[in-house]
Order: sequence, then structure tokens, then C-alpha cells
Amino acid sequence: MSEKNIPMTLNGYNKLQEELKVLRNIERPSVINAIAHARELGDLSENAEYHSAKEKQSIIESRISTIENKLNQATIIDVSNIKSDIIKFGASVEIVDDDTDVTSKFQIVGSDEADIKSGLLPITSPLAKALIGKKVDDSVDVNTPSGIKSYTILSIEYK
Repeated sequence: MSEKNIPMTLNGYNKLQEELKVLRNIERPSVINAIAHARELGDLSENAEYHSAKEKQSIIESRISTIENKLNQATIIDVSNIKSDIIKFGASVEIVDDDTDVTSKFQIVGSDEADIKSGLLPITSPLAKALIGKKVDDSVDVNTPSGIKSYTILSIEYK
């Protein structure tokens, strides 16, 4: 799949690049040294240190490959350039729960950069899908595991 189709904010893209840099420049050389050291200890068939290092190497190489693929397929969206009163990918949105009057604020981001605790809502979530295309003062209903929840949009910002 060479088609670029993974939406990602510039911030999310930069975080993946930083993780890739750490994996390539720190984690990979470290595990290679651990494997070399374990080899020096002799019989590899019963060497737990060697097998552990090889397993860690496999995990690191898999993560490097995954990140490289995501970065190659990324469509980077610079949210600061968006001027709109409609919710799109990258929008920072404040909503209020119509039943509890509890307000929430989050940014709609790509799946790989999502972190609900940090206010980063994945574009693939039911709430994000319901909000896309809406404006301030619009109401949305979202089907959740605990039933239908209604929210009103208080603000939309691109930053």
C-alpha cells in the first residue's frame, strides 16, 4: 500500500519521527550489543539472555517497520493553516454533555496519535465521526456502550 492515506497532524508526525530516531539510534544499537555480549557467553540454545535480546530485537525491528510505513503513508495536516467554522480533522472542539452539563475539550487527531487522557480523540472514534462536519451550537447524538449520549458543540478552534 503506497498510497498516502493516513491523516496525521504535524505534531503527531513529528512524534513518530522522534520515536523512529530513538529506535534506530539508541534501542537498535543497544540490543545488538546485548546480543553480541550474550553470544560471548557460549551455548546459545540454553542462553536466556541471548533469547531475550533476540526477542527484543524482533520487537524493535517490527516497530521501526511499522513507523516507517505510517510515515510513508501519512497525509500531514497542518492544523494551524485551517480556517473554518466547521469541524474537520485537527479541530480542537469543546462540547457539553446535554444530560450532565459536563464540558470536555479535545482535538480530533489520527489514530496513531490519539491519547484520550491528553485530550487527543481519534478520528475513528464514534464521537469524532459524529462531530465531523458540524458547527458551533449543533447537537450530536453518539451511540455509546451505555446508550445514546447527546452533546452540544460549544467551540471549534484550529491551532
